This record gives sequence, structure tokens and C-alpha cells, in this order.
Amino acid sequence: MAINKSTVDALKSLKPGAEWVMRGDELEWLDSEQTEPSSDAIAAEVTRLQAVYDNKEYQRTRAAAYPKIGDQLDSLYHDILNNKLDKTGTWFTGITDVKNTTTLDEILLDGTDGSSTNAGDKVLLG
Repeated sequence: MAINKSTVDALKSLKPGAEWVMRGDELEWLDSEQTEPSSDAIAAEVTRLQAVYDNKEYQRTRAAAYPKIGDQLDSLYHDILNNKLDKTGTWFTGITDVKNTTTLDEILLDGTDGSSTNAGDKVLLG
């Protein structure tokens, strides 16, 4: 089995703490306490982890759109100085702009983040 980053991530997810090494492109299983996962199990875990990553694109997009926290704090400071700690302030309008341009009407929870115990539960966001 050729090993790449996705395969390594799948192995770490399936068998946390297991001992193995790479010999060239081949995996050598060293852990006598745990059984080596099958190629099918690894492939399924790679697919699952990719779906989890893909489902979190919205969070990555929104996080990148927010100004740096230092800039946000500076904006709040100036809003306080200018008595603009309301919906007309620079901080509020800037954050509102991010929220309005990176909206999500529906998110499909994968059940891996503790927010749902039932994979496939849908939660509508306001």
C-alpha cells in the first residue's frame, strides 16, 4: 500500500498511538497490541476524513474572512472612544459584513464534533 498524508491521517484516526514505520513506500506494522487495519478500512477512513474536511469548508471560509483579533480590538477601542458601541460602529458593521457575505442556510452535521450523535442530522441556522 502506498502511503500518503491522507493514509497517515486515516491510520492515526483508526489506531491512535499504534506503532508503525514507513520502509520506502510500504507500511511496516510494529504494534503487537493492535491489529493492522485492512486496506479497505483505511480507504473508508480516508473517505470519511475527506468528507469531514469538505463539510467544514464553510467554517474555514468564514474564519479567514474575519479581521485579525488585534484589528477587531482596535476597532472596538475606537468605537468606544467615538461613542459608537452600537450597530453603527465600525466593529459591528465589519463583523456583520462578514456574517452576511459568508452565510450558511443549512449544515449537515457529521456527528464527529459532539454537536450531534446522529450522523446526518440537519440543523437550520438563523
